[in-house]
Parts: sequence; C-alpha cells; structure tokens
Amino acid sequence: MSRPARLSVGVVSAGRVGAVLGAALARAGHTVTAAAAVSRASLRRADDLLPDVPILPPDQVVARADLVLLALPDDVLPGTVRGLAAAGAFRPGQLVVHTSGANGVAVLEPAAGAGAMTLALHPVMTFTGRGEDLQRIAACSFGVTAADGDEIGWSVAEALVVEIGAEPVRVPEAARPLYHAALAHGANHLMTLVSDCADLLRTAGITAEGAAEKVIGPLLSAALDNALRHGDRALTGPAARGDSGTLTTHVTVLTEHAPELLPAYRALGARAAGRAEAAGLLPADRVPDVLTALSEPPTPGDPR
Repeated sequence: MSRPARLSVGVVSAGRVGAVLGAALARAGHTVTAAAAVSRASLRRADDLLPDVPILPPDQVVARADLVLLALPDDVLPGTVRGLAAAGAFRPGQLVVHTSGANGVAVLEPAAGAGAMTLALHPVMTFTGRGEDLQRIAACSFGVTAADGDEIGWSVAEALVVEIGAEPVRVPEAARPLYHAALAHGANHLMTLVSDCADLLRTAGITAEGAAEKVIGPLLSAALDNALRHGDRALTGPAARGDSGTLTTHVTVLTEHAPELLPAYRALGARAAGRAEAAGLLPADRVPDVLTALSEPPTPGDPR
C-alpha cells in the first residue's frame, strides 16, 4: 500500500464530518487549502478545526484542491456533484472523495467523466464536530469503495484511511446500501432505544437530573460488550427466557404509560425470542407463549 503524496485538500462542506476529516488529513501532513461553509455552526467548526483556511464557494474550493472531500448529506450529494461538473470544477488527476455511507462511487460519475479518480470513504462513527472526534477516528473503521477493477483506486482509498489512523474495510459498490442500512439500524436505533429507556425510567419516578442515565449506563455498556463478544449466547431478559407473564405485565404498563413505544417493544421482543430460539436458549415450545404475550394487552381478568 503506497502512501499518497502530500496533497492540497478542499473540504465541501465544513459540517461535523467534513471539518473533522479535513483536520485529520491536515494532521497526516496534507494541506487544507479551502473549505466551503455557510451556516454559523459550519463557520465555527471551520474556525476551530481548520484555522486560517479560506472559506470559499464550492467551485472555488474544488479548483484549488488535489483532493476534493465532499462531506455532504446523502440527498444533497448527487446534485452538488452534477453542479460542480457542469461548472467545470473537476479536472483530470484530481481525487474526488465523498463520505456518504449509502453511496458508492457511481454518484461521482460526473467527476470521473472529467478525468478524476473517484472514491467513497465512509467513517463508521458518529461525529460531534469537535476536537475529540480526531481521537475517535483512530479507533474506527472506514467503509471504502473504488470503481470495480480499479486496484490503484482501492489502494489509494486504503492508504488515505490508514494515514489518518483508521482501519479501511472494502465495501463493493453493490453492497453499499445494505452496508449503510446495517449501520443505521445499529447506531441510530440504538440511540433511539437508549433515549426511550431513559424516558421510561423518568416516567417511573427516577427524575433527579442525570439519574436515569446513571442507572442504565453500566447495564447498557455491559450488554453491548457482551453482544459484541458473545453474540446471541449473551441474550437475556424475559423474551429470551420465555417469561411470558413478565412480558404481559410489560405490555400492560406500556399500554398505560407509553403506548407510543409498544410497536418497538413488541417487534424487538419477537426478534429477541427468535434469536434466542436459534441460539438454543429458548425452547421452541415456549416461543408461541412469548409471541402471544407480546401481541396484545391482556383482557380484564386474564389470569396470566
């Protein structure tokens, strides 16, 4: 894996990801020559993480750069690439890189048509847009994609990631949507689940500031660690054990206090039961009772 030459970098735009990756590339020895930023938050990030870097319109940022870093939302990326290509901003020999998880390099075809090498480098990390993200990068992976058959491109993508201290993982073009769905399902839904859990604890009376988060922090940290280390063998809880009476109670209290959470609780409970059965933790003959307990609130006088 050859090390890339020292490159001039243009960042479009200086959002949470762009500002941090621009700073990471600068720390690796490249030079950020310009950045695009519009909002106050982006301007502040650029000032903090990319000090003294000129703020210019996107086409001028691209014109100054050997490596163009397009750190844009998924839905904004295609139109921006087309617009920059129509303006003649791309040139032969440039590296044009985007950070979108859902897209491979096909979205950069207008830049490739102008002679640029196109790459997708997606950091598998959530970003705050602050300096601590530079340390987090060193512990994360990047999903990298280059054009099919372009071994030079694959090597350049991997070398750029290694330079900033991260771990490259090859993701074929056709697999990018499923790859991104997996990450969004895990990270985004985990954050939603944790917030819902904390809200339920506050509804249950644990209302001191920060108390709910303090209660669940060690538990959820251990659960994540166990899941990563041991997989489905680490499953626990009433759905995995077949405690249908407890599940009935949960459905009842959620119906009363947090009905908006019932669909997610039921769906995840059923998934936990299915995975527990497949792992040999839950006997098959107890699965129907679990699913029945999850399916609807008990009727008055139900003996369960």
